[in-house]
Amino acid sequence: MDTLLFATNNKNKAREVEEALKKINFPIHVITNQDLTDPPHVLETGTTFLANAKLKAHKMAEFSNLPTLADDSGLSVDKLNGAPGVHSARYGGEAHNDALNNAKLLAELGGVPREKRQATFHTTMVVSWPGRFDDDLVTQGEIRGEILTYPRGDGDFGYDPLFFVPDKGKTFAEMTVDEKNAISHRGQALRKLLAELPTWWKKWKMNN
Repeated sequence: MDTLLFATNNKNKAREVEEALKKINFPIHVITNQDLTDPPHVLETGTTFLANAKLKAHKMAEFSNLPTLADDSGLSVDKLNGAPGVHSARYGGEAHNDALNNAKLLAELGGVPREKRQATFHTTMVVSWPGRFDDDLVTQGEIRGEILTYPRGDGDFGYDPLFFVPDKGKTFAEMTVDEKNAISHRGQALRKLLAELPTWWKKWKMNN
């Protein structure tokens, strides 16, 4: 079976992609950085989600000599000129500390009325073939919403308890996994990836 490296330490992300590929009858074994010996740490120095996703995909494809998937996601708040943006994971000063990130976001929006709390969740996914970086497969997804003044929901992940989707009348944290995946930025990007990956993969496999 062919192997795809997902440039992440999150095994759940890898399983999600692998299961999705099985459903479209394109089974590929998906591994993560944890399955490699001494993988490099890639600094996300890009100023856009696309730049960071490409940095990770290219670096890890070079290191592993495997086709590599990388993603970058974040929250951009209109009133904050797009912040936290590419700094979403470490907005509060400590990487992936959801409590600090949410606390800072609420503080920055203190006193801002509801009609001016619009925000966008964004995901960019990039798949790179080793040595063929001019033809990356890139997909993106976005969803608009607004930032509440207090958290709602039990799904305490990232900014989900604060991100309210008016059309659904719920925050991401109040949705089931299926509800969220059906509309989320990440779900959109993944569905686009699944639609294009088999053709892209077969083309590069034939050329190698």
